[in-house]
Amino acid sequence: MFHRIRRRRAEEEIAGILRQHAEFQTRMAADQAALSHLAQPAAVPVPPVEPAPAVADFLPPELRVPSHDQVEGRMMPWPWPVVLDGEVVACAECETYRDWLIISTRGQVWLRCRAGHEQLEPRLDTAWFNRHSGPSDATHATFEDCLRHLGH
Repeated sequence: MFHRIRRRRAEEEIAGILRQHAEFQTRMAADQAALSHLAQPAAVPVPPVEPAPAVADFLPPELRVPSHDQVEGRMMPWPWPVVLDGEVVACAECETYRDWLIISTRGQVWLRCRAGHEQLEPRLDTAWFNRHSGPSDATHATFEDCLRHLGH
């Protein structure tokens, strides 16, 4: 008995909701039809556009920085231990756990210890590198030049 009463009330509620939805749809269609003539722009003559005069580049050549697609990778020194998921990362070969050089290249992050051992760190990504690195202070033509610049 109670199930039939509950079912009837639920059916009445659903019917009321469907009726309100249909009324809303018809009002929206009427509003769209009323506004359709306003949506068509009037033809306005457009004056011819003259090309902009040629201007020298904003920055002089000595202040320009290469874009990301012109740089093979970026590096930063990291003198502290790298802690990921509560675990201190150590070099796989010499077990050093601080004084890293962190390298971001081709969407991967590599750790390089002072002894020159490199290991891929899959738990770090380019977004992490970008959050923790500062602005670049120099650009270098070769990997070795960058290592010398950073004291490795």
